Amino acid sequence: MKKLIFKKFYKQIFLNFLSTLLVMGLIIWTIQAVNYFDFVSQDGHSLKIYFLYSILNFPKIINRILPFIFFISLFYTLINCESKNELNIFWINGISKMEFLNKLIILTILIFFVQLFLGTLVSPESQFKARNYLKNSKVDLFGSLIKEGKFIDIAKDLTIFIYKKDGENIYKDIFLDDSTKDDTKMIYAKSGNLVINDYEKLFKLVDGRVINNRENKINVFNFENIDFNFGNLESNTITTPKIQEIGTITLLGCFINIKTRIYEAFNCDKKILDEVKLELFKRIFSPIYLLIICTLSCFLIIYSNNNIRYNLNKKLVFLIGFLIIIISEVLLRYTINSNFYTYVYLSTPIILFIIFYFVFYKLARNV
Repeated sequence: MKKLIFKKFYKQIFLNFLSTLLVMGLIIWTIQAVNYFDFVSQDGHSLKIYFLYSILNFPKIINRILPFIFFISLFYTLINCESKNELNIFWINGISKMEFLNKLIILTILIFFVQLFLGTLVSPESQFKARNYLKNSKVDLFGSLIKEGKFIDIAKDLTIFIYKKDGENIYKDIFLDDSTKDDTKMIYAKSGNLVINDYEKLFKLVDGRVINNRENKINVFNFENIDFNFGNLESNTITTPKIQEIGTITLLGCFINIKTRIYEAFNCDKKILDEVKLELFKRIFSPIYLLIICTLSCFLIIYSNNNIRYNLNKKLVFLIGFLIIIISEVLLRYTINSNFYTYVYLSTPIILFIIFYFVFYKLARNV
């Protein structure tokens, strides 16, 4: 009978948790996806790259909001069950409040491993793939981004200025500053025609001048017709992986001074060790705060909704839970300042868990 009761209760928590997590994750993802549209409107990437990059950043969002959503879901489920007197089913069937807490801790440990899996493997791997899509992407929407009277620098080492647009894909007074190769060249053309299709991406320039600067030697020549190929241009978008996009094993190897070359773009040196340390704590240790959130939430079952202390207890649990989530983030930021703050960050969740567990045990026996 006890197994059936807990099975139903677990299912209720899981459904509330999963539905809230997905809804909030999609809301945040939508907001971020709007910001990512700059990759198309300003950097010239294709819509395909935009969608792939946006989708692959979804696991990061889920991982970041998981502790808060878990607390809200647990808080709501316990409040809802108490308001419907469903918690009495546990006490009538001989389930003590300590047993209830212990069972809930087991469920939390499972969620702990889920977040650990997300934080150490899924999230960095998906972000790294997203960054690779940008890195390997070319400037696909070049034509739509060229506007008259503005400097265009969507491509790496290339600046374009168009004085006037005269019809579809036809331009007047064109200036190009090209440093994409070993030499630097400036090109001026009285007119130009933009040709974009499946086979070529060219700027057909007419009646102009090229100024080459190579090894401090300047060469100037005029031309009647010249083709400028922009099919292989690289975007100005940052393509170097950030710390949060690097694999956990690589970061661990960097932190404990083991040479690793899994990601060529990642250079491990003393300057970034603090960032590596911060990221490792975030991925590996932060999920332990779920156990504190679980234990704190169970204080909601100490008093029934008929007790005069119930409303005050409910407000305190929510306030303390919210503060714990904030404190965990603040302490994490301070770990890079000194070893003292590191010890404080590592010991705080353990101390809080022991205190909450002991206080709950005392209250559960006396109430």
